[in-house]
Amino acid sequence: QVQLVESGGGLVQVGGSLRLSCAASGSIFDINGMGWHRQAPGKQREFLAFITSSGSTTYADSVKGRFTISRDNAKITVYLQMNSLKPEDTAVYYCQFRRGTVKYSYFWGQGTQVTVSS
Repeated sequence: QVQLVESGGGLVQVGGSLRLSCAASGSIFDINGMGWHRQAPGKQREFLAFITSSGSTTYADSVKGRFTISRDNAKITVYLQMNSLKPEDTAVYYCQFRRGTVKYSYFWGQGTQVTVSS
């Protein structure tokens, strides 16, 4: 029943910036972490960033220093600020919510296309 609605994707030039957002469309609780992954054509889905409800963050090496993850716990929303974009950043971007206390479950967004043109 829970759906994660993503927005902010689109076409941007090399060196430009985009900000993605992802929010739950229905009631959801016990969210303890939120993250972002991406998948380029012909490649495995790649982990990008994760943030806990307390604000601790983890980044993949490929995006450290360029991407920033943030969240609004009250709105149950996660953001991904993407700067200094490169053509290799072109992919479908997926948000992820982690739910639970003792046992975790995961919810995924439908994906949003980001295209970086050279």
